[in-house]
Amino acid sequence: MKVKKIPMRSCVVTREKLPKQELIRVVRTPEQDVIVDVTGKANGRGAYLKKDLEVFEKAKKSKVLDKILEIDVKDEIYEKLKETL
Repeated sequence: MKVKKIPMRSCVVTREKLPKQELIRVVRTPEQDVIVDVTGKANGRGAYLKKDLEVFEKAKKSKVLDKILEIDVKDEIYEKLKETL
């Protein structure tokens, strides 16, 4: 019997490789909007964050999502991230 492969992704803040289920995806859509993708399947450029309040704060302070998504990420997105916890 085959063992099912677990998809691994890297957190953009901590650089840890974690299973996809332990991360939250933030996406820049083709329409230049930034959304929190809870399904993990939205179309666009994505960045993964570990599901941890400290990681969200570090991402906001260092503006790492702005650099990776190449767009200004509004404070509303960070609030939505906190709500998903």
